[in-house]
Amino acid sequence: MKVFGVTGWKNAGKTGLMERLVSEITARGLAVSTIKHAHHSFDVDQPGRDSHRHRMAGAQEVLLVSGTRVALMQELRGAPEPELDDLLARLNPVDLVLIEGYKRAPHPKIEAYREAAGNPLIAPGDATIRAVAADCPLKVDRPEGCPVFELNDTSTIADFILREVGL
Repeated sequence: MKVFGVTGWKNAGKTGLMERLVSEITARGLAVSTIKHAHHSFDVDQPGRDSHRHRMAGAQEVLLVSGTRVALMQELRGAPEPELDDLLARLNPVDLVLIEGYKRAPHPKIEAYREAAGNPLIAPGDATIRAVAADCPLKVDRPEGCPVFELNDTSTIADFILREVGL
């Protein structure tokens, strides 16, 4: 499977870019999966539901299945967070896995950048960032060969990513 990431600071436009890229790339006939890293605790389950009750009772894994979807919830219960490579190995094969977050992982990435967020650009100090998608002209130097795209130019960004991964 080919892997490419979308990274950036909070409120940089990562999730919106991910959503547009998934729509664009799947519309081109490619199969896409995503991995999203969260820096906080989250729950995809709802208190009171049977699956939530199973987890709260101590189940390590709960597999919730219906005619339209399968959801596997795993409780770490103090174990370390799985490495990105281990998570990738759990996915069914697809053409491309888009990864949101994982700033420090070694896979190639595009940085989402919004001027209003007020954060510094990551690209100048990170060789894994192959391009920047920004909502403004950049006022800082970036690595040579690191193109800048308009944040909402999804088609051009998708073209770039697919070329980068050889699809």
